[in-house]
Amino acid sequence: MNYIIILHPDEKEGGYWTEVPALPGCGSQGETLEEAIDMTRDAIEGYIASLKKHGDPVPAEQNIVMTLTVAA
Repeated sequence: MNYIIILHPDEKEGGYWTEVPALPGCGSQGETLEEAIDMTRDAIEGYIASLKKHGDPVPAEQNIVMTLTVAA
């Protein structure tokens, strides 16, 4: 399955933190972008495993991501 993740710079402590909009409460953090992405992959897999264990449906990604260019 494919999920959109949003990566945010952690301005206070450095590194990055992430969120997965399709999976409320799912996200992670890491010192580098690569580490944050890897940790988020693990978080998503754990989230889905927990849903399956409890007999809950696994949500599909419904979000659409676009980049808009505007004059600044």
